[in-house]
Parts: sequence; C-alpha cells; structure tokens
Amino acid sequence: MSAELRETPLTNEHRSLGARLVPFAGWRMPVQYEGIKKEHEAVRTRAGLFDVSHMGEILVEGPQAVAEVDRLVTNDVSKLDVGSALYTVCCNEAGFILDDLIVYRLADEKVLVVCNASNRDKIVAHFADNLSLGTPWNDVSDAWAILALQGPRAVAIMKEIGAPPSVLELPSFHVTRARLAGVDLWTARTGYTGEDGFELFCASEDAVTLWRALLEAGQSYGLQPVGLGARDTLRLEARLTLYGNDITEETHPLEAGLG
Repeated sequence: MSAELRETPLTNEHRSLGARLVPFAGWRMPVQYEGIKKEHEAVRTRAGLFDVSHMGEILVEGPQAVAEVDRLVTNDVSKLDVGSALYTVCCNEAGFILDDLIVYRLADEKVLVVCNASNRDKIVAHFADNLSLGTPWNDVSDAWAILALQGPRAVAIMKEIGAPPSVLELPSFHVTRARLAGVDLWTARTGYTGEDGFELFCASEDAVTLWRALLEAGQSYGLQPVGLGARDTLRLEARLTLYGNDITEETHPLEAGLG
C-alpha cells in the first residue's frame, strides 16, 4: 500500500479553484489550474501565485549559527549581512550534491535554510548529524507555509495589499520582516521563475488568509494561481536547476556549473 500523500494548508483552496492535484515528492500538489501555457504566460506578462509550502525549512540559531551553516554548504554564508540571502548547494563527504538550497540570514544569530521537498528528510538528517553539539536548530517545515508571488506586476500587487517601502524596495536576494493582510511573515525577494517577485514565509495557520488576500489584491492586475507544471517550464526557460533532473547525488557542483 502506498504512503498517504501529505497536503499543504492550501489544498482545499486549490480544490475550490479547480486545480488538478497530483502526487509530487510525497505531497498532493496542484500541477495546473487553467493550463500550463496560460499560467506560464501569466507569470511572464502579469503575475502568478504559487503554493510552495511543501518545501523544507531548517532554522539554525545561536552565536555559531552562521559559522555552522557556512561549514555545511559550498557558498560563503559568513559574508551575508543580516537581511540577505544566497543560493548554494550542500554536499556529502565525497563532494557530490545532496541538495541545492537558499540560505537567508534573518538576524545576527538566526539563519534559515530552505531545501527541496524531495530532499527534506535527507537534509534534515544531514544537519542533525553534522551540526555541532549544542547548536540550536529546528525543522520548521510543518509550522511554516511559503507562498511565491512572481511576475512583472508582483510589486504593484504587494503595494495593493499594503506592503511598506521596506518590502517594495527590497533588493534581490534580501529578506525582511513584515505584516501583510494582518499576517506576520518574512518577505524575501527570491523566486524560481526567472521573474521578479517575492516569497512569503508565514505560519501554516495564516496561509489561507494570505493566499486569499493576495488573489483579491491581484485580481485587477491579472494575477493567476499557478501550479507545478508552469513552475517547471518557467524555471527551465530561465535555466534554473532542478534537483533530481539536472543535478543529483551523482553530480559534482563544478560539473553542474555551480562552482
């Protein structure tokens, strides 16, 4: 008997919007709503809203948080200012890729590591085995949801929902604390589409409120919910790497062009 699929806090929202739900990395996820081509075009010309709450998140804290994460990834976390982020990979002892990650420095002693849903258990186990004893860390994947607002009208939609200048003027690969639609969250100027946009990290219980508020705010801007199908075509068009397809545990970062 196959294992029961996990669901994000927004699964019922996807059903109500007529999404086609499919198994993905152990989750029941929307692959499309109106069609991959239409959703792809929406992100390239207007804006799209993605549920990426299946991704994994590890929070590392304490005086050694930056040094500890820096030791486990290939890019230089020690150079991150508070409020900035970087793309990197995590390797095994032989130097092959366990996963590609985005690392955010949320505070002096707080680092957020975001990994792929398919590798969450592997990366959590790797961090558990390799973080120094006494380093405070937590797998917050189940407690947090992530919504991605992507496209050339993303900034206008964020302004419509009441985002302050600190969010609207956030540079690429930076992150800040904010409150939108009554929801406390982290807002990052990151994404996986090749377009400008934001990724919003909130408590799981606030995901529906934020999702509905963004769709309402974006209605006049042509905002559409977008599934994993267009997410894949968008990232492919933008030449963004997909773990399990372009890179695996048999790939070295240098041969993947991730030196």
